[in-house]
Amino acid sequence: MTNPLITLYRFKIYTAITLLIVLLVIGVLGFKLMSNYTWVDALYMTVITITTVGFGEVQPLDNVSKIFTIFLILTSVVIVGYALTIITEFILSRSNLEELKQKKMQKKIDALKNHIIICGYGRNGKQAATKLLAHDKPFVIIERDKEIIEKFENENTPFVYGNANEDEVLMQAGIDRANTLISALPNDADNLFVVLSARQIKKDLKIISRASQETSYQKLKLAGANNVILPDRIGGDHMASLVVVPDLIEFIDNLAIVGENNINIEEVQVEKLYDPNTVVKTIKDLDLRHKTGCTVIGFKNGNGEYIVNPEAELKLVPNSKVIVLGRPEQIQKLNAVFSLD
Repeated sequence: MTNPLITLYRFKIYTAITLLIVLLVIGVLGFKLMSNYTWVDALYMTVITITTVGFGEVQPLDNVSKIFTIFLILTSVVIVGYALTIITEFILSRSNLEELKQKKMQKKIDALKNHIIICGYGRNGKQAATKLLAHDKPFVIIERDKEIIEKFENENTPFVYGNANEDEVLMQAGIDRANTLISALPNDADNLFVVLSARQIKKDLKIISRASQETSYQKLKLAGANNVILPDRIGGDHMASLVVVPDLIEFIDNLAIVGENNINIEEVQVEKLYDPNTVVKTIKDLDLRHKTGCTVIGFKNGNGEYIVNPEAELKLVPNSKVIVLGRPEQIQKLNAVFSLD
């Protein structure tokens, strides 16, 4: 995405060049028609007049030509002065454009709360960002490759340039205000260091780390990662499952597809679905099927235990969640009825 400041400077430069060309054409035509100069002499007179170098005239000018020359000199002073100012300003400010852009982005990051930090914008990091963006979750990406930042940075993808191993960079990404960190660096040792640093800075931060080697799994857990993902294991298991239970896996894949209008599964805090002071005490009392068309397929209690296909009489408790399944339009209705957006 092109920086608005650069676009503005380009517009001003193009305007200045256009004015200079127009002035040059007017000067050549004026000297050609008024003084009957040759095209070369007319161009010569126009250039020395515009640049005010002080060379002599090709031939004496009559009164009309002198008035035209005065007009040309006064106009050229304004236009050439404008062009020089714009070009000089662009040259001097070019080095500051990047700093201004970083300040603007940092101001946006500083305003975030309960956001997600993604360390590394490789294949896994990019996929995580796409998913979070589809669910309208605020996030910040830490990336040390400047070319990647310049290629993908936009208003919806805020980047912090630096090494995620450094505490200063994590603080710049707002780790003290974040609720989750995803470490998706390609090297397990780097992920381990990020997890250690993040856990030291914020004790209650949820940390999800990528691991290439199975031997790194336990180390990352000991370092403080809540969840450790092994992409190669997941990929191999997924491919094998397509052989063993292909229809089931394709169905699950369709549920996992996320876009602007095709979310099929939603996880919702029970506090958002009912008022504790009302008579709503069970899943049946929520009456989600009747109100939205969605079906409750899972329940997570306050202790983090999951119940698949919970009974309708299951009591709702604080800090628990319900997982609902529905068509995209039913999920949208759920969000609208309970103001979840």
